[in-house]
Amino acid sequence: MAKDERAEAPVSLSARLRQAAERLARQTTALLLAYRDPRTPWYAKAWAALVLAYAFSPVDLIPDFIPVLGSLDDLLLVPLGVWLAVRMIPPEVMAEARARAEQAGGPAQTLGRWGIGLVLFVWLLAAALIIRLAWGWLKD
Repeated sequence: MAKDERAEAPVSLSARLRQAAERLARQTTALLLAYRDPRTPWYAKAWAALVLAYAFSPVDLIPDFIPVLGSLDDLLLVPLGVWLAVRMIPPEVMAEARARAEQAGGPAQTLGRWGIGLVLFVWLLAAALIIRLAWGWLKD
């Protein structure tokens, strides 16, 4: 076999997972930028807001300490939500958002303090509502 015909060594699973995580982070950053674009339809913005809030939220639908199931939401729900949101946004808006995401340096820098504060506020509000409902139920 000639030098040019040598097969490249297979990429390890951890390297492939790292690449997939980096692609998802870039896609999430692009989704955030597209969400802010006025050309994005309202229904795409609504879905993107839900997906972004869940992706950046410290609270998961299924807690991570539950073996296997705890990681499923991060491995399935977030990528599927991002995929669906990207399909709802006009292609030209996503193309511009992807280009800006490459320059932004990551979702944390793009999201900013106000965005993180908003996500935390929504979760605290939801927690307060759940506590209020539970208190009323326990009182009766």
